Amino acid sequence: MNIITHQEIDQKLCGNPITIEPDFSCIELKTDKSMMVDKQGLVHGGFIFGLADYAAMLAVNDPNVVLGSADVKFLMPVKVGEIVVAEANTTSKKGKKYIVTVVVHRKDEAVFSGEFTCFVLDKHVLL
Repeated sequence: MNIITHQEIDQKLCGNPITIEPDFSCIELKTDKSMMVDKQGLVHGGFIFGLADYAAMLAVNDPNVVLGSADVKFLMPVKVGEIVVAEANTTSKKGKKYIVTVVVHRKDEAVFSGEFTCFVLDKHVLL
């Protein structure tokens, strides 16, 4: 599937698409030292959230999709050097409103989960 949203995003910071299908995406993020918050190597949660948000946007895959809200849980810490994978599934569509469930895994262990409420606007949010 052709990616038609968030085309200028820095995939080093938000993840690299592995699979993009209607109502589904799978994105991989290789964490590095630029994401580290302390000497123990903890990755800032904002990068994990960014990965999950990007996965949600790609599951909708519309040029005018925006995030309205998110209900998320950080389940486990992520350490620099670990690879995490986000899987996003659109679970509901009502008009312009999409509900997307995202789970981020490190191997077989969930580190993050969330429900993202996305909206497809008639035009770009900045126009």
